[in-house]
Amino acid sequence: MLFPFLVSAQGFKLPKSQKFQKVKFQLINNLIIVPLEVNGVALTFVLDSGVSKPILFNLTDKDSVPINNVSEVTIRGLGDGEPMKALSSKGNTFKLGKAKNYNQDLYVVLDKGINFSTSLGIPVHGILGYDLFRDFVVEVNYQANNIKLYDPSRYNPSDKAKSKSQTLPMSIEKRKAYVEGKVLMNNAEDVPVKLLVDTGSSDALWLFHAPEKGLDIPEKHYEDYLGRGLSGDIFGKRTKVNGIKIGNFELKDAKAAFPYRESFGFIKNFGDRNGSVGGEILKRFNIIFDYSRNQVTFKKNGYFKTPFQYNLAGIELQHNGLRYIAESLADANGVVRNDDASFGNVQILLENKTRLSLVPEIIVSSIRAGSPAEEAGLREGDVILAVNGKRIYKYKLQEVLKMLNDKEGKRIKVLIERYNKDLLFSFVLKKVF
Repeated sequence: MLFPFLVSAQGFKLPKSQKFQKVKFQLINNLIIVPLEVNGVALTFVLDSGVSKPILFNLTDKDSVPINNVSEVTIRGLGDGEPMKALSSKGNTFKLGKAKNYNQDLYVVLDKGINFSTSLGIPVHGILGYDLFRDFVVEVNYQANNIKLYDPSRYNPSDKAKSKSQTLPMSIEKRKAYVEGKVLMNNAEDVPVKLLVDTGSSDALWLFHAPEKGLDIPEKHYEDYLGRGLSGDIFGKRTKVNGIKIGNFELKDAKAAFPYRESFGFIKNFGDRNGSVGGEILKRFNIIFDYSRNQVTFKKNGYFKTPFQYNLAGIELQHNGLRYIAESLADANGVVRNDDASFGNVQILLENKTRLSLVPEIIVSSIRAGSPAEEAGLREGDVILAVNGKRIYKYKLQEVLKMLNDKEGKRIKVLIERYNKDLLFSFVLKKVF
């Protein structure tokens, strides 16, 4: 993303007595979700190494966040939409654990269409990137779901050197980090690539179409929704390559995508950048980002051999407000259960026999043409009620997506609501390549 350059003295710091700060995070859809206080208000942000300045969005009437020293600017991010109006704010206080920045610049996007919470299943209020990576050595343990922040001046890289880890050069250009690697294309050719390290992308590998550089789209591919950027949806060609090499590490049969050029319309020239490496690859390592020394350390973890995940069903889901569901409190013999188990924050008891609970509604947000779900008759806007007999209000959004994409050859039965009618659809998950 491109933003106006703000110049001010600022920086995150730890208490002098503290060697490092450990912060737990949630790993949702390959994204790092951290708790962050903004001017004393507890919020949640995506830790995004692909963004230069923090951005606050998805504010509702329930959020009350004081913002300092405001002026209006225009910003643009990934996606095929238009630039948007935003507020530029200076002099804010950010707190992550005991790490604090008392003079943080911030952008505030007021467009209600910018909302990643609906697709992640939890409230997300913004993204934080370069400023944190600049001020600390950041150790990301994807397997233990925590990050450690070290003061660069007190950090000794040799203390973290391990036999199965590898430290590689990392270039910092326009406040973004890049590593070099090789992509093993399907013609068996190893193509050198320079990749943006993007923890804010849930995808695996994005490549820019450049046949003259050996980066041509493989014959086996399909058009797919790749994600949501600040400026709109991103589409491209989904495929896979024989592998990707980063240092001495090699991932075979790697999931890849070639995003359409329109999604990067504001970038006139990619220079020597060939794409991005995102969370579905990065999570296979525990990583130490050391911007101060222009280096990054990779150590493979328990996710390393996990198969790449494809959308076998061909549908995307998102939250769409709330709905009431009815739960009988009586067992098969008519005896009323005496328990407090429920699945919503609001409950209404009817004659002590039926409980109405307010739960998130999950709908089909998009569907891929020619996919098993589309051929079975599912449509965008359908409300998901159950998957293979399991009522989905008991599950998180990402868990429902996993049910729908379990494994090749599995039959999926989906109960949906459409125009106040319940309909049952059935389809078999097929291999995409």
